[in-house]
Parts: sequence; structure tokens; C-alpha cells
Amino acid sequence: METIVSLVECREYNYEVVKNSIIKSLENLGGLDKFIKKGETVLLKLNLIMRKSPDSAATTHPIFTKALAEVLIENGINVVIGDSPGGPYNERMLRLVYKGCGIEEAAQQVGAKLNYNTNTFEIKNEDGLILKNITAIEVLNEVDKVISVSKLKTHGMMTFTGAVKNMFGIVPGIEKAEYHYRFKQYESFSNALVDICVAVKPVLSFMDGIVGMEGDGPTAGTPKEVGAVIASESPYHLDVAATSIIGLKPSKVPTIQRSIERGLCKGNFDDIELKGDDIETFTMNDFFVPEARSIDIFDGRVPKFLKGILNNLFEPKPVFKYKKCIGCSDCAKSCPPKVIDMVEKRPVVNLDGCIRCFCCHELCPAEAVHIHRPLLMKFLSKL
Repeated sequence: METIVSLVECREYNYEVVKNSIIKSLENLGGLDKFIKKGETVLLKLNLIMRKSPDSAATTHPIFTKALAEVLIENGINVVIGDSPGGPYNERMLRLVYKGCGIEEAAQQVGAKLNYNTNTFEIKNEDGLILKNITAIEVLNEVDKVISVSKLKTHGMMTFTGAVKNMFGIVPGIEKAEYHYRFKQYESFSNALVDICVAVKPVLSFMDGIVGMEGDGPTAGTPKEVGAVIASESPYHLDVAATSIIGLKPSKVPTIQRSIERGLCKGNFDDIELKGDDIETFTMNDFFVPEARSIDIFDGRVPKFLKGILNNLFEPKPVFKYKKCIGCSDCAKSCPPKVIDMVEKRPVVNLDGCIRCFCCHELCPAEAVHIHRPLLMKFLSKL
């Protein structure tokens, strides 16, 4: 059976244009009442990784959020908007992020509720492969359905962050660091991300691909127009379509590869029915995707005592741009293995303990952390 993925052209954040694109998307998927009934309460789970201007393309755009929320409210659905950004999960942090990302104003304008409940609970995930229990934000217990509202972005660690990885935001702030620390390999971490998505079961997934982010995502990349509103009832199939649009082979994305292995999608268009505008309208071959390795190339090929030395030489590593650093210490606070120390208000990392999760890069408000990839590693990543 084929899964519908809707593609609707939308080239600007004009409110009426965006709203009409969302309405068309729902029509392509068979109508809103196929998924959500009048009177139900829905969580719009946005991508609000940190406090960033909407123009940076790092977060779900407030106009996209407002338009989707209003469509739901006009159909008698109660809307709660929320996410768990990186860093401490408390009301002060949520207020700063909602306001800084333009979401507070968007919610007020349409009468949607912002989530300020910072309690957590445990999800029993019997269908999980490696995560049978997940610490999650309690707002999930206050709603009937969840809609994933992601942003089309590349990712320095996971190659691409889309509808599936967006569900990682249901894990409360600091707890995310624990998952990075527990699952140090790309395969295990991407399996954990798929487990979380399987547990949450978003009833619909929308992707804000009007302006995406290429390069050093998910927060320090470059905005790039894509011009697409992408939607599906399956986050797995949506990610396949989205990566194909930007010229990225779906199976190169760890979360999509894990989804293929688990039978959640085929990783191509054999099980997808595209509706709406022609995919060729959006397809591009100049979208810059960062290299990311999910396999230890030295494993089993060199003596163990050499493996650690070679990995330190070949692995990407965080490099701090002190001229841009503002000395806020967010990198040290968010580091899962706690290997970043602040010395004279400047971060210093112990690379021997670095697990290459790049949380420091993701959460730096000054974009002062660069992911350095050795030239030889870039060459090997293309083999």
C-alpha cells in the first residue's frame, strides 16, 4: 500500500499563501477529519531547538505555525503549541524561546495555547528496538493527537533533520544529553530517534520547506529557498520525499536507513504516492549537505591500541571561534560527557572524552563553534 506525501508549492511567508498551501496539503491527504475530529486537542510539536530569529531558518517559522494552528482551530480543534528546546527545560527557557522565535505572538493571534508544563513522565515503548522506556514531556498526556511540524534542514551529525528527528524534542532538555552519551554510534543513536518517533505516533507530519537550511545545520547553516510545504501521515515517508528534493539519497540519512531496516518505509518512491505539485518543481542539485560518517572505518582493520589514536586524528571535532565567543558557557552546560571547561570565560574541550554529539555546536547562541572535518576524512566519506 502506498503512503501519500503531499507537495505544495509555496515560495514566501505570506500568511494567506501559506494558509492556502496548508489547506491544499490536507485536501491532498484526504481531509483533516480523516486524522483529527472536532473537539480533540492536538499538540503542534514544532522544531524550536533554541532561541533564533525566524529569518535564520533554524526553527519552524511563526507564520507557518500560525497558519496551521488557525486551520485546525477553524475546524473545531483545540491547539497546544510546544517543544523542548536544548538546555534546561523550565518555564523561563520556554518563554524566552517562544518569544524569540516569534511563536508567542503567533499563538496569541489565533488563540492557540502555549505549553508551559515542564513536568515529565515515562512512556512504556514496547515497540521500541533499543528504547523500551522514554522520559518525555508531560504535555503529551494532555492532548489527544500529535502533529510533527518540522523544518527542512541539514544536520552536522545526522546529515538531515526532518519529521522523524523532530520527535526527539519530546525528550526534556537536559535529558537529551543523556541519550547522546548513551548512544555514541550513529546507528544506535538513529535507532533511538526512530524508537521515539514510533512511541509518539504523530498522526500527521508537516514540514516547513518554504525556506530550508543547508550546510552546518541544525542552527548555524545557511537559509536556502526550497519553496515547498510537505505533508504526510507518515514521518518516515515524508523524510524520504524531502531528502530527495534536496538531492540527498534517502538511505544516506541514518534515521531513514533505520526506518528502512525496520520496514517503516522503503526509502524510495515505490511505496509513496505523491499528490499536489510535481516534485520536479522543487528538486535541486546545489543544496549543500555536510558530510557525516556513521561507521568507524578503523573498526576491525587496525589493532585496538591504534584505533583510538587514528579516530582522534580522523574524526570531526568541535573547534571554538574565540573571536565570536561571548563566554556564555552554554556549550559547557550542554556537553553530555562534561568535557568542556571554561577557562578565562573561553571554552576548552578535552577531545579524549568528546563523543562527537556536537551539542555545543547546535546550542551556541553566537555560532562560535565550528565542526572541523579533516581533509582526508572528507575524501574517505565520499568512498
